[in-house]
Amino acid sequence: MSQTPELLPVGPEGETPVRVLTIAGSDSGGGAGIQADMRSFALMGVHACVAVTAVTVQNSTGVSGFQEIDPPIVADQIRAVVTDIGVGAAKTGMLASGAIIDAVVDACVELGTGGDGPIPLVVDPVCASMHGDPLLAADALDDLRGKLIPRATVVTPNLDEVALITGIEVVDGESQRAAARALHDLGARWALVKGGHLRSSDHSPDLLYDGAEFLEIDHERIDTPHDHGAGDTLAAGLTAALAHGYSVPDALRFAKGWVTRCLRAAYPLGEGHGPVNPLWRVGGGFGESR
Repeated sequence: MSQTPELLPVGPEGETPVRVLTIAGSDSGGGAGIQADMRSFALMGVHACVAVTAVTVQNSTGVSGFQEIDPPIVADQIRAVVTDIGVGAAKTGMLASGAIIDAVVDACVELGTGGDGPIPLVVDPVCASMHGDPLLAADALDDLRGKLIPRATVVTPNLDEVALITGIEVVDGESQRAAARALHDLGARWALVKGGHLRSSDHSPDLLYDGAEFLEIDHERIDTPHDHGAGDTLAAGLTAALAHGYSVPDALRFAKGWVTRCLRAAYPLGEGHGPVNPLWRVGGGFGESR
């Protein structure tokens, strides 16, 4: 697909839309996690199924606690959805523990999700909230590196997550390439090193690597303090586009454009960081119009 349209195609009323699965935690403040995923999926015209991994206690100022879901229940949610409804792509977000990662990987292997299977898998390796609150047990990093990332069609860490996973601090283009190589070496088919936190730039340069070639996709940096859920929203855009049959580079072009529009329409909420806002898609006073 040589041209990436601004919006994904939506079928006529009554026709079953493209289906996707998000495997992630719940954000009680509604800005990130499965809430951010489902909001974007709905506004992209994609039907979202959910496997809940954890319930967080959080608002705009941070995460004060969370409760993990029993790992077999997480895996059974995935099996129930994929075997009945079917999905064109899946994504992971907050997985909380090594036991949940193991359960998710087992279900994905069984159902052909990620790896060499027919269902693309976007791995957003959520390790901490934007406020620095831990969302993944420290002893689960080896499971993330050794079991989940090798199944990723695309892995999408932010720069803090890159440092935790690879030990590489990304400060410029050279270290960004080194980090992409290190992520790919862990087994991901494509490694995405996002540049949104490279504050030295007035642009947001994301770097995609498939083991042979680097592709940089650049957008303007949006100057807003309200960027809660940006990583989830980018990964959701990637997942939706992959479910529509886009190539990984074209899916990233779509997702990057989507999250940039959502950042431009972000709004304040509570006493802390407000969320990125996909409601620009509907116009009518909800941020940017179409």
